[in-house]
Amino acid sequence: MAGHSKWANIQHRKGRQDAARSKLFSKLAKEITVAAKMGDPDPDKNPRLRLAVKEAKSNSVPKDVIQRAINKGSGGDVENYEEIRYEGYGPEGVAIIVEAMTDNRNRTASSVRSIFTKAGGNLAETGAVSFMFDRKGLVTYPASAGDADTVFEAAIEAGAEDVESSDDGHEIYCEATDLHEVASALEKVLGESETTKLIWKPNVTTPLDLDGARKLLKLISALEDDDDVQTVTANFEISDEVMEQL
Repeated sequence: MAGHSKWANIQHRKGRQDAARSKLFSKLAKEITVAAKMGDPDPDKNPRLRLAVKEAKSNSVPKDVIQRAINKGSGGDVENYEEIRYEGYGPEGVAIIVEAMTDNRNRTASSVRSIFTKAGGNLAETGAVSFMFDRKGLVTYPASAGDADTVFEAAIEAGAEDVESSDDGHEIYCEATDLHEVASALEKVLGESETTKLIWKPNVTTPLDLDGARKLLKLISALEDDDDVQTVTANFEISDEVMEQL
């Protein structure tokens, strides 16, 4: 998937510094706490919490951090976070969806708008760009899980819609409402996945040259650096040639 995978690969290549890793842990813990507060503190009885815990584990969040986040949410003594989706345009007209979790809507809106403006982009109304994305479930496996044909057969049998295989691994897509069932069926055949989560998948992409890519990635980094921002998705496409220069 153009925006999602390319950016994930770039992050992986550059490596995460300790500060960035700590910030990621904090965001994942926040999602666990909110999921535990909104539903049952038992992941087996709470689909959202189960996904949050799985994502945290796939990013090497320590078990004690995960448990503390669950305890915090189930204890009820936690801030009232509000989930907000922002939509806007970045350099070269790239569509961007920002998902935030905040206890102060005005602070977050002001911060996100400022980041867009400084990067030469602009915040738009809700619904302005989301039509360029589909809400999907994503399950990823390493290349070692099997060859492309084996994984494709397992995915279709599990109820998935599409599979994208490469040297980096396998990305399996399904309807958002089918994510738990598809992931469970795949686990029985392929073992535990690397990632199981809901995503925004671009249905149209914008190709970027080197200058555009640098500007956009700078914007995405600034957005992800905001404590209230949970996820950032953009519908850009970067060629292998440009990737090599980044």
